[in-house]
Amino acid sequence: MSTVNTVTEQLTRAGQVIEHDSFAIIDAEVGPHAYTEAQWPIVRRMIHANADFDFNGLTDFHADAVEAGIQAMLKGGTPVVADVEMICSGLSQPRLGHFGMKTHQFISDADVIETAKVEDTTRAVQAMRKAHRKGLLNGAIVGIGNAPTALIELVRLIREEGAKPALVVGMPVGFVSAAESKDLVAELNDVPWIVIRGRKGGSTLVVATVHALLSMAEARQKAQP
Repeated sequence: MSTVNTVTEQLTRAGQVIEHDSFAIIDAEVGPHAYTEAQWPIVRRMIHANADFDFNGLTDFHADAVEAGIQAMLKGGTPVVADVEMICSGLSQPRLGHFGMKTHQFISDADVIETAKVEDTTRAVQAMRKAHRKGLLNGAIVGIGNAPTALIELVRLIREEGAKPALVVGMPVGFVSAAESKDLVAELNDVPWIVIRGRKGGSTLVVATVHALLSMAEARQKAQP
């Protein structure tokens, strides 16, 4: 059995060499870290996405996060709910399709915009509420890279309305409520999460995290008898 991932790798040998060499450089230059063997590939891919070694230390994991993400992917058909279209556009459709996964985002829907105006909230808040009404949050991987208000609302939906995502990837970037929203997620015990502490984050980091998990899920799948 081949040990090389065929879906979640770069599609050409040259691309694979560049990516693998990049990972080797990161491993050589990163210095000490406290991440587990399961967590490190995610942090490494995040560093690779932004050439920023600060994510060694800023990235924090619920104890069950990596395994929860892998199992959600191996289950098949798990939805990915995002706060913005950028995440959906950045994720590899062939990689998601291998596990029957589809992306969802509602921030530009007309009803979301109208309700946000009427209730004087953000579109991101209403988009999370719409995802919950449609039954998409339960068992989903929820990726938030832009809107702290989406992450705050997601925590409320979990605590007050029984939403139960399989994994929350909470990485909104910004100066207003970004750090606080991630600290709020990190207080959750029953829903696994991966967050970037502080102001840094962004949609590219959510994409990198999901791609890392997809690669790990495919490796697990190929290792099964």
